[in-house]
Amino acid sequence: MVTETTPAPQRRRAALAAFCALWLVGAPVALAATAGADCGPACADTSGSASGSASGSAGSSGSATAGLLLGLPMKTVALTIVPAPQFPSFDNVITHESSWNPFAVNPESGAYGLGQALPPERMASHGVDWMINPVTQIRWTYDYMVERYGSPDGAWAFWQSHHWY
Repeated sequence: MVTETTPAPQRRRAALAAFCALWLVGAPVALAATAGADCGPACADTSGSASGSASGSAGSSGSATAGLLLGLPMKTVALTIVPAPQFPSFDNVITHESSWNPFAVNPESGAYGLGQALPPERMASHGVDWMINPVTQIRWTYDYMVERYGSPDGAWAFWQSHHWY
């Protein structure tokens, strides 16, 4: 178990293991953790606190808890994809659309995932794992925002006016 008194090198290794588990396994590890299953060091809470948003406009057919659990790691991954000056706008759109839940489904339109792709299959252009891999969804959503609105800032400005993007 990793705690605040664990030496820094071990904490870094545990954090790297958790990141790799998210990258390679993604949702199954998160869902196992939310169900209380023993998923090893990948489930260790090294931060000492939970993070994420519990609100959003999309309904959820997946686990809302998984979205909360994965919220911080997904934002960390998103920061490696989205330019830092654009990240606050990207974060605002994703928070309002899906609450960072990669399994969020809009019950009215069928839009799916972090960026609420419609039709959801559009994300397949970025990977066959689009249904379960938050990284694929982040890449697709960022590219969509740039293609359609010029940037995440443009997408957020549109969202504020229309409450959709």
